[in-house]
Amino acid sequence: MMSACVISPAISLELKGHKDKLFAYPGILSITEDSSFMVVNYDKQRDIHRRDVEPERRVRSNYVSSGVKRQSRLALHEVGGRAIETGVTGDYSTARFAVIFVHGRGGDQRLGMNDYTFGGNFNRLKNLMVVNGGAYLAPTVTSFDDQGASDIKALVVAGKAPVVLACASMGAFICSKLANDPAVVSRLAGMVLLGGAPDMGLVKSQAVKAGLPIMFTHGSLDTVYDWKDQKAVFDAVRKTAIGYRARFVLFDTGSHGTPMRMTDWKQTLEFLLSR
Repeated sequence: MMSACVISPAISLELKGHKDKLFAYPGILSITEDSSFMVVNYDKQRDIHRRDVEPERRVRSNYVSSGVKRQSRLALHEVGGRAIETGVTGDYSTARFAVIFVHGRGGDQRLGMNDYTFGGNFNRLKNLMVVNGGAYLAPTVTSFDDQGASDIKALVVAGKAPVVLACASMGAFICSKLANDPAVVSRLAGMVLLGGAPDMGLVKSQAVKAGLPIMFTHGSLDTVYDWKDQKAVFDAVRKTAIGYRARFVLFDTGSHGTPMRMTDWKQTLEFLLSR
């Protein structure tokens, strides 16, 4: 049993789906008995070249539902005289829950709002949020230091909904910093690290002490951050409490960007939001 000291908000729900068959994991090569560690079949020819009209630039139209654009906009969130440029889908002020996506180095809000790159996976995420009464935010992070973490903290605490904080690549630095901020942790429903920078400091963070659910997804051929280093963080987190709610999805032969293309957001969110 998990410790009763969990302070993150919890929701028990089953999400309405959106194009679930298209975005489901294409094949499970192996999975542990408790489902905590899963190896997923990834094939570049199938999952990029047959899925995209222009490889890595534009997915085939059947993967995208463009109507969600009517509920998407670019917003400026003012914090301490600074304006955080943020792509928004849905109404954050009334959302049942929210996902805040933190991009990696060289990105901005456009990466998380693009409907056609990464196999249409961000379009699916936006649609999942809308049909389930949630909100999706994709801010521009100008630095991955304390200032960047402060900007994301401002977005987390600006709403009322429990937040899933999803950090990709170097964006994981932001997740690691905020994992030690009690004001943020108390607002989080879960955390997702997509090809994230490994940080063993996460193990002793306030987030882990609070039992915050965490999902790790990584490519086995990631040359930026070795999956084994991230797996070591995952293993250490799991050892902090019996039955700790953490999962690791490894995409066999996947590269650094594969988690953003292949992560099944419906399955991920249901795992993080359900207790």
